[in-house]
Amino acid sequence: MPAPLLAADGFVARWVHRHPLETPLPAHELRIADSPAALSPAAWDALLATQPLPTPFMRYAYLAALHDSGSATPRTGWAPRFFTLWQGNEMVAACPLYLKSHSYGEYVFDWAWARAYEEHGLPYYPKAVVAVPFTPVPGARLLARDANARALLVQAMRQWCASEGISSLHVLFASDDDLQACTAQGLMQRHTVQFHWQNNGYTDFDGFLASLAQDKRRKIRQERRKVREAGVTFRRVRGTDITPADWDFFYRCYERTYLEHGNPPYLTRDFFTRMAAHMPNSWLLFIAERDGRPIASSLIAVGASPSSAGDQKDPENLVAYGRYWGALERVDCLHFEACYYQPLQWCIGHGVQRFEGGAQGEHKMARALLPVSTASAHWLAHPAFADAVQRFLSREGEGMTQYLEALQARNPFKPAG
Repeated sequence: MPAPLLAADGFVARWVHRHPLETPLPAHELRIADSPAALSPAAWDALLATQPLPTPFMRYAYLAALHDSGSATPRTGWAPRFFTLWQGNEMVAACPLYLKSHSYGEYVFDWAWARAYEEHGLPYYPKAVVAVPFTPVPGARLLARDANARALLVQAMRQWCASEGISSLHVLFASDDDLQACTAQGLMQRHTVQFHWQNNGYTDFDGFLASLAQDKRRKIRQERRKVREAGVTFRRVRGTDITPADWDFFYRCYERTYLEHGNPPYLTRDFFTRMAAHMPNSWLLFIAERDGRPIASSLIAVGASPSSAGDQKDPENLVAYGRYWGALERVDCLHFEACYYQPLQWCIGHGVQRFEGGAQGEHKMARALLPVSTASAHWLAHPAFADAVQRFLSREGEGMTQYLEALQARNPFKPAG
């Protein structure tokens, strides 16, 4: 089979691919944009809506807000190279690729790989990352009309990385379709664990508690009682009902959490201003109040499930995503109430089928968020390092399987029957 031809020429590259049977396929045009402003918002979102695992974080407005707010830009170590593949006037594949000068904000940790490169006098950065910055939510990363277009997109990215001297390509928190395309192109899979809650038809929060083992049920009731006895109540606001003052207070809490850990926040206040303007219905805010004043808040995202094809009118087609939290005053168990119990109670009341609790945190299992495996795909240009990483991933994968089995043995629910 003739090798695909990829000749970069500024903003647009021409790429011609031929079928292994030598049957000519129509020419595809590969466009690489260094800003979301160069993309077609309608074409991007239309392609996203056809994917088997869409999330609100892959919408054009979300990615553009990250860039335009100064949150994910070359200055912060996220240099965008959005890949789009066109066939005539139709965009048949697309993905958000970033050249990274560090490994922060990814939640799939490769610091050891970077250190090994450095110890051998080789540059690991910049690396290429296909991801939603600061957002460890599994879902479609390689938007494509069909499997062939997705394969062409992966091949184009890998060839571009090789031609540009990029050390590696990483596709993070990918869907099964993405992983299949990546594996076919020689990328290696890596697995991590997250914790998600499933709504098993609960009629109310007490019904949910009744499904848990007695010790877990008692612990949750004790934690909720501590918050109530501290005089804390909650106010819920969603969408356009979230006022600028509410957003300002949330950001104070969010910023405080990062600063207490010695780091500036990843996201700017302007990012959330843009969310309020362009994606208001994707957000639900819980504000904790005591003595008539707000003291803490948590923010979750709400998006359509795959079966709803982007329709957010039916609550049963929604998925909730735990995202950000912060507090200005310390109250025992307030974090659990704001980040888990309030969102779960809202999900039950609105028939939401799943709540994703985000990366890491075994403590979530005691709150009935169960472990699930998430995956990413990786390609390293240097053959020796690629072999070493493959061996590492094989060992890590065996350990991850054992870890998942150990977690599953700690199921917080009552035994069946």
